[in-house]
Amino acid sequence: MEKDLKKRNRVTQQKLEKAVELLEVLADEEQECSLSALAKRIGVSRYKTMRLLESLQNKGVVQCAVESGRYNRSCAELLSRRLQKKAGRFRHARVMESFLRRSHETGCPSLVSEARPVLESLARQHNEAMYLTVLKGDEVLFVDMVDRQGEMKAEPLLGMCYPFFSNAAGKAMRSIDSWDLLEKIGKRWRRGQPGFPDLAIFKGELELIREQGVAVDCGGLGEGIVTVAVAVRDYAGKVVGAVAMLGPSFRMIGARLEQEIIPSLRVGGELLSTKFGYVRQ
Repeated sequence: MEKDLKKRNRVTQQKLEKAVELLEVLADEEQECSLSALAKRIGVSRYKTMRLLESLQNKGVVQCAVESGRYNRSCAELLSRRLQKKAGRFRHARVMESFLRRSHETGCPSLVSEARPVLESLARQHNEAMYLTVLKGDEVLFVDMVDRQGEMKAEPLLGMCYPFFSNAAGKAMRSIDSWDLLEKIGKRWRRGQPGFPDLAIFKGELELIREQGVAVDCGGLGEGIVTVAVAVRDYAGKVVGAVAMLGPSFRMIGARLEQEIIPSLRVGGELLSTKFGYVRQ
């Protein structure tokens, strides 16, 4: 009986996975798609594909054009995005939980608890969303946030991960690494994934960030979003995280950015680094 139950659960899980995969295919299709084409895309028979589509159609998730016998995206695009977003949030929450647990087990001063007053102070001073980030491999993990006051709130990025080269926080932290290490990372990314910037141009950008002690990025975390970040270092000069401010470009440009935000973040980053024993040379 236990074996039968496990088998039924496994079959149910496989059906759910194929149903989600089918939704993703429909959501990606720009035009209507035939049953044969859908079956080929998800790797199952036409009969199984038809049964899945019937279930989804009965729920009003997809629609079939009777005359052509083709299926269109209908609600599939919206539902697929919701499913993927929920799955992504769950994965990112697990990643953040793992980070916080490891920090607690080391017995070291908690970066989150030490950074919280700094984030709150900067958020009050500039009324912009503040984030604490750390490196997780080749990605930046957002581990804490203090939102701005008022009705217009920032996008909650807690637990989210982004490639380090796509945002100011990642660039601020990686700018302190050796160029040999960054070259290895860049070559690895180029072999397996697209999007890594030209190495020569990226090197110049990181050298400037290292010299100025602050990174500014526009559009890396969304259209019209400006991110300003400074790295946090410990007693050995090792990067332990970064403090980042996010806001719309119309609020974070010109004199306010150069004369108010950047100097404040530099001070905040230095204060937090001092708590971890860093002494600027």
